[in-house]
Amino acid sequence: MRTQVAIIGGGPSGLLLSQLLHVRGIDSVVLERKTRDYVLGRIRAGVLEQGLVDLMQEAGVGARMTSHGYVHDGALISHGEEIFRIDFARRAGKPVIVYGQTELTRDLYEAREKSGGRFEFHVEKVRVEGADSETPTVIYEVGGEERRLDCDFVAGCDGFHGVSRNTIPAGVRREYEKVYPFGWLGVLSETPPVNHELIYANSERGFALCSMRNENLSRYYIQCSLSDSPADWTDHNFWDELKRRIPAEQAERLVTGPSIEKSIAPLRSFVTEPMRWGRLFLCGDAAHIVPPTGAKGLNTAASDVHYLYNALRQFYEERDEEGIDRYSERALARVWKAERFSWWFSSLMHRYPDQSEFDLKMQRAEVDFLRDNEAAQVAMAQNYVGLPY
Repeated sequence: MRTQVAIIGGGPSGLLLSQLLHVRGIDSVVLERKTRDYVLGRIRAGVLEQGLVDLMQEAGVGARMTSHGYVHDGALISHGEEIFRIDFARRAGKPVIVYGQTELTRDLYEAREKSGGRFEFHVEKVRVEGADSETPTVIYEVGGEERRLDCDFVAGCDGFHGVSRNTIPAGVRREYEKVYPFGWLGVLSETPPVNHELIYANSERGFALCSMRNENLSRYYIQCSLSDSPADWTDHNFWDELKRRIPAEQAERLVTGPSIEKSIAPLRSFVTEPMRWGRLFLCGDAAHIVPPTGAKGLNTAASDVHYLYNALRQFYEERDEEGIDRYSERALARVWKAERFSWWFSSLMHRYPDQSEFDLKMQRAEVDFLRDNEAAQVAMAQNYVGLPY
């Protein structure tokens, strides 16, 4: 089989890249280890920066997002019983959109299927050969049968555990990582959200986040030990702990109910450099991971897609390799800014096991500075709604 761009990974970044390329008449094939239903079953954050919203519109798949997404002009920050608001519209001039990643991915799958997009599911034993040449090839198996995909370029959108990053020789790659000493216990429930905006809470018992998918579907998180498992937490215990971590006025409004999904996610910051080797390009979690504080994971993957899509468009339409040559440089410049914001926001909101009394005072002073200082709010709002590409 032959294509112009082989895309390893059928998640949102791989699908978005494929759809954007299709709009410009550039052929691609998407290889996915699991099934479409499995990909759509993954529960992920749904806070979209304007850059991602614009890419969805450019790809021709933004209609349902526009009609069903929730515009958020701000977010709430609490420390103990005190709560204040960061006004995104006023401080940064634009909002974010709350629209579930599952719904975004479904829109992309439907668009690719409608336009005859080519997929291979149940793909195993993937390897990339000749990535450092002008004729890369992806070899893989489906149902025990080996198959070959010849291409001009390979986009590695296959996540942290995929094969793409490790295809880049160890002597070429450099990896940077910070592992956080806690996780997030997340619960999805068919209940109305406690507030129409997100609440990020710092309490002496640990971090909490009140989020939502729609007016009848809420997503809540609490900081937990890495040694915990979801089975350790009954629904009653989760709701009780969440109420203790958010201001009393919000806790009184909280509508509880049975969880329909419960999971624990570890937190890490991770970046690999470079994000390009020959004609292999890394996108999203294949190249970098952020803690979920501030919802930068999907959005940073989208910025990679922006740079790669435009580089490939420039190559095919203008026969110009400047975008390809500078892809890693441009993508990493924005990635590190997103990593900084996620690290800063995580440091501001969580309780760390080795924090001293001095550290806690500094954390409190930082929260107070954010509450009282316009410039600090502008900086946070600009980062939260998304830095320009």
